[in-house]
Amino acid sequence: MRDFSLDLFDPGTTMESSSSSDYSRSASSSDSDFGFAFNDSNFSDRILRIEIMIDLEATPNFEGCNTIIDWARHHKRRREDVKKDNVVDLSLPDEQILNENQPDMDDSTPPENQDEEAIPMGEESPSGDEPTNMNDSNWNMDCSAVVRVRTLHISSPILAAKSPFFYKLFSNGMKESEQRHVTLRINASEEAALMELLNFMYSNTLNVSSTLEILDVLMAADKFEVASCMKFCSRLLRIIPMTPESALLYLELPFSVLMADAVQPLTDAAKQYLVDRYKDITKFQEEVLSLPLVGIEAILSSDEVQVASEDVVYDFVLKWVRTQYPKIEERRDVLGTQLARLIRFPHMTCRKLKKVLTCNDFDQNVASKLVLEALFFKAEAPHRQRILAAESASYSRLFVERAYKYRPVKVVDFELPRQQCVVYLDLKREECANLFPSGRVYSQAFHLGGQGFFLSAHCNMDQQSSFHCFGLFLGMQEKGSTSFAIDYEFAARSRPTEEFVSKYKGNYVFTGGKAVGYRNLFAIPWTTFMAEDSLYFINGILHLRAELTIRH
Repeated sequence: MRDFSLDLFDPGTTMESSSSSDYSRSASSSDSDFGFAFNDSNFSDRILRIEIMIDLEATPNFEGCNTIIDWARHHKRRREDVKKDNVVDLSLPDEQILNENQPDMDDSTPPENQDEEAIPMGEESPSGDEPTNMNDSNWNMDCSAVVRVRTLHISSPILAAKSPFFYKLFSNGMKESEQRHVTLRINASEEAALMELLNFMYSNTLNVSSTLEILDVLMAADKFEVASCMKFCSRLLRIIPMTPESALLYLELPFSVLMADAVQPLTDAAKQYLVDRYKDITKFQEEVLSLPLVGIEAILSSDEVQVASEDVVYDFVLKWVRTQYPKIEERRDVLGTQLARLIRFPHMTCRKLKKVLTCNDFDQNVASKLVLEALFFKAEAPHRQRILAAESASYSRLFVERAYKYRPVKVVDFELPRQQCVVYLDLKREECANLFPSGRVYSQAFHLGGQGFFLSAHCNMDQQSSFHCFGLFLGMQEKGSTSFAIDYEFAARSRPTEEFVSKYKGNYVFTGGKAVGYRNLFAIPWTTFMAEDSLYFINGILHLRAELTIRH
């Protein structure tokens, strides 16, 4: 099958032949300039008749859009009107190619198939002898909608090489393809963009520079399938400094435009702009809460979002959807079909996952499936978790950790014979390296006896201040003045056995905000700890364990 997505003037591309009349090899490079032949009868073999119609929603004062928001609203209105307005459904669609092989205006004999081409394309009113089964009001509106006509001399090989739309028009093998005159019907708001597009097809250049003008040409290029112009417009738009409004607009372009390969670099740049601007969603919370769905999707699909934990993402999504969708039925639909995939449930805490099961905003079947999937992932060994994340990364980021401010932990709780929890914290070698010379990294919170605790890994000086070393500390979150007497033990996996080896034991009476630990957990200098032959990094991972028991 012939691939009409190719531009014959793009270097390195060819169009597969399906008949002897097809082009068998690519034409010259995209740098070829045939501007001298544009609208010149000496270099043209056809005449293009452009019938310009009044826009359905146009007003006498509408001369164009002053802002990106105006442009978006105008084009959205126009797309919606095309979908729902039946008042002119007797007129041929914009993409329909019309030519002079139409019944004469004075010919009272209707064509055999009235449904296909029963509408005369002249500017005068239809004769009284037209078929009586037509809707008169629609007919008159269709004919009177043409406000003016423009004619251009065109070269069919040049247009066909640039556009599958024109290629099919000029090579369809029917009688119409042999006619010298062809007719296009467009809306008045599309006229300037179409003229720019036609000029581009000859010269490979545009004479517009504003965002709105380039967007109009991009839309026209999509409509008439000129991939090289779409690529050119995409490149121009990426050069123009982006704003939140323009980034959102690029992500809300019509589906056919968004799916075009030529536009992907533009949409990728728009997504990255929003991520870079709003990656700390808590810092810009009010601004992010006002973003449309495409903006939220762009930000939360990124691994770069800077949040304390995935619990924060979950809470934020709930807040956003409650703000945007007051009705519970709409919230459940949007959460289940679009927003749930943005939340990485496997990296949420078990405490928060329990709340998902009782959250009224989620359909219960959806919530149960999401939590069950997350718990199965958490039950996997760390190396299996990394394999699952790598295998799914190409199509889903569900299992991939973000750049959390607090490192995820795995917790096993016991109630008998005493209240106890065992906490596992894994740190990558590069995370440890980034701690030097005085950094620290905190774990997500975990709970024992209803009180929140956390682990923190440090790079600090030993007590004699003679060298840097690795330290591990246990802290209690500040909440009231409750005191907890805790027995604790720190351990780490060590080669060659790769078993957990106890490194430090102690007990402490915690009150809010207090922490306890050991400044040099491994009793070695930092350089030895981070060495290539270090005993404590297994496949690039430092495995730490803390056991906490409430003393009675």
